[in-house]
Amino acid sequence: MTVQHEAPTTGAGEALEVWIDQDLCTGDGICAQYAPEVFELDIDGLAYVKSADDELLQAPGATAPVPLPLLQDVADSAKECPGDCIHVRRVSDRVEVYGPDAE
Repeated sequence: MTVQHEAPTTGAGEALEVWIDQDLCTGDGICAQYAPEVFELDIDGLAYVKSADDELLQAPGATAPVPLPLLQDVADSAKECPGDCIHVRRVSDRVEVYGPDAE
């Protein structure tokens, strides 16, 4: 169990953001299956994050807030992504809590 790893993300008021490295995206769509409110595949076959108002964010390194009710789905997306391209980090200090660079 990864309770120790998850503890920093569950603190009250701890804002998280997510971004996708499209250079590593394999286009499997697992992220969009887990959290379609946050991820979407574009016509280029790659996954992108969506803004809070459902706009596809296609700029390289674009980030989207992680809604607390969807935290587990977004975390699972990062863990299951075959391209290891989903990064979830704290907004306050930009430390990655889920994804390939998480400690």
